[in-house]
Amino acid sequence: MRIGIDLGGTKIEIVALDDAGAVRFQRRVLTPRDDYDATIGAIEQLVRAAESALGCCCTVGLGIPGAETPETGLIKNANSTWLIGRPFRAELSRALGREVRLANDANCLAVSEATDGAAAGSAVAFAVILGTGTGGGLVVNGQLIVGANSIGGEWGHNPLPQATDEERPGPACYCGRFGCIETFLSGPGLAADYARRTHSGEQLTSEHVVTRAASGEPAALAALDVWEDRLARSLGTVINVVDPDVIVMGGGLSQIERIYTNVPARWGRYIFSDRVVTRLVPAVHGDASGVRGAAWLWERT
Repeated sequence: MRIGIDLGGTKIEIVALDDAGAVRFQRRVLTPRDDYDATIGAIEQLVRAAESALGCCCTVGLGIPGAETPETGLIKNANSTWLIGRPFRAELSRALGREVRLANDANCLAVSEATDGAAAGSAVAFAVILGTGTGGGLVVNGQLIVGANSIGGEWGHNPLPQATDEERPGPACYCGRFGCIETFLSGPGLAADYARRTHSGEQLTSEHVVTRAASGEPAALAALDVWEDRLARSLGTVINVVDPDVIVMGGGLSQIERIYTNVPARWGRYIFSDRVVTRLVPAVHGDASGVRGAAWLWERT
């Protein structure tokens, strides 16, 4: 039995999978934001609860919105900023009394979908999270590509490709740069773009923007149309570099059905090829894909 944990900015989810991939335990709690010790405590409580319910000790895999620096074991690049600079995996391992395997949450999505999801059997698969942040993960021939700097697949902190004058220098990003893909394509990025267009002062989420677009509101439709073009540009760059068989979408914004038609219809103009056969598909396991991928950080026995 293997446990997977998805540590998000707003919630922590745990699942336990058997060797067939069936869910034997599942629970969600709110993330103790900005409280490092409470975050470790919440994960420890979830693991103890799962093992008590299952009656066995399990392996533990963890997905986080960031990465671990190989030389130091310290967390970097996390939009859950209270983890940055802390030896999170080592301290969680001590709390649980066992080895914990850790990966970027987008890498966990990639592992999950390449194992038994939308990218199963694909030679090259790129996975995208579009939510509070914008992450990416790459699997080649079934192997997760972490990279020498533990940033394999991290497309979200490159500049928005082919930016227009209106898009430069772009919004400030938590990473310290301006105009990162994440600042445009994340949920907060879409909501902020809509707010700039309407000058209404409303504090809306990306879900509100999508709902208003579905009802035909012109400003929301315009914001979503530009967002789709930015997504096409950004994924076009990924295809130019990696040339994946499939791009799998996860995160809240992956539920916008129209992108699976509209974005491939646009991205050809940004790709260095006379034809594009790369497929753009939603994650088979939906919101559960990241946490399932964390569990699959431990191989089947």
